[in-house]
Amino acid sequence: MSKRIAIGGDHAGYEYKEAIKTQLSEAGYTVEDFGPHSADSVDYPDFAHPLSTSVEEGKNELGILICGSGNGVCMTANKHQGIRAAQAWNVELAELARQHNDANVVC
Repeated sequence: MSKRIAIGGDHAGYEYKEAIKTQLSEAGYTVEDFGPHSADSVDYPDFAHPLSTSVEEGKNELGILICGSGNGVCMTANKHQGIRAAQAWNVELAELARQHNDANVVC
């Protein structure tokens, strides 16, 4: 069984989300897309909260949230008790967040 990863964000992250989703699927991961499903303007909490709940409840093992800066989705995710969301704008920071801080959502 492959690792389940949740992905979501807002309209500013839509193109990145789609590209990352494709790469993860091709690598054998099961990806649950929480949206948005177009580049139309949306409110990031509408996607960050359901994604965070899915990780918190164990339906997905990890989450990836993408918005314009990463700040809003990260703050929203961290409102959930079982979430350890970290902002990472490069591979090194994402790896450190996972390895040293056990982040379960990367923004």
